[in-house]
Amino acid sequence: MAVFTSVSREQLDAWLARYPVGALELFEGIEAGIENTNYFVDTAGGRWVLTLFERLPADSLPFYLNLMRHLARRGIACPDPVADRDGALSSMLAGRPAALVTRLPGRSVAHPTAAHCGQVGDLLARMHLESLDGPAGRANPRGLDWCAETAARLAPMLAPGQAALLADEVDAQRRFAGTGSFAALPASAVHADLFRDNVLFEGERLGGVIDFYFAGVDTWLFDLAVACNDWCIDDPTGALDGARLGATLEAYQARRPLTDPERAAWPMMLRAAALRFWLSRLDDLHRPRAAELVVPKDPAQFERILRARRAAVPQLPVRHGATACR
Repeated sequence: MAVFTSVSREQLDAWLARYPVGALELFEGIEAGIENTNYFVDTAGGRWVLTLFERLPADSLPFYLNLMRHLARRGIACPDPVADRDGALSSMLAGRPAALVTRLPGRSVAHPTAAHCGQVGDLLARMHLESLDGPAGRANPRGLDWCAETAARLAPMLAPGQAALLADEVDAQRRFAGTGSFAALPASAVHADLFRDNVLFEGERLGGVIDFYFAGVDTWLFDLAVACNDWCIDDPTGALDGARLGATLEAYQARRPLTDPERAAWPMMLRAAALRFWLSRLDDLHRPRAAELVVPKDPAQFERILRARRAAVPQLPVRHGATACR
């Protein structure tokens, strides 16, 4: 969400003329994030977010945009893409594929409480259930194959201990992915990036979930592990905080109880989620891109998290008498 591609007022005026949103009033670049260019856009018809996609090809956008539209229609608080007057959800702007979506209320929470985490757990369960009959999915673009390729590319740039840790974890995840236990895990289109900066709150009231552009088909448990590895940790150490973890898992299971295979796979999924984000941050560190506004993220945090998950994972709380609902 750093500004990689600058857009002039004249360019934006001309582009917005195709949308039923009224005349442009204000727009400004959004600093947070490192993948796409985003702007807040205010028009006579409302408040929006404009995204210019820096890496995603135009033909991949229908999946992400239709997934958001599907979830928004099902009552999930997420951005709803705006169609232009020809019905298209994306088009070219300043040489990049671009889309306009509704702007949600609130802001991200840097230091979440158990109350915040409980709402995130419930939101994630609702998203999983509603995605079952959503648009046809594409595989998680940063799944295990990407992890293996990225680890091999980065290995010569890393300290020997880091390279060895990556190689060992990728091998462990490959072996697990080939088991019947892994095949039994429920899956569908998932967010795959449900970090604190991708959920908005107004005080302790949920405003919504944003940034679906790492979404893909993966296990629901992986998606839950991604969230817990960010929302439920002690930031300096990466250790899981019992109160926040318990609130997240309790709320999730109140709406969708975990299956026995999911319970058994929980330690490996927490490790898989830590591996994925350690690798992406290492990749960003060693292959930086120029941008007007960039907020870099520290890969050492997820190295600590991966080492902590390999060392120990607390048992999942058992929820008795819950039934999945929609």
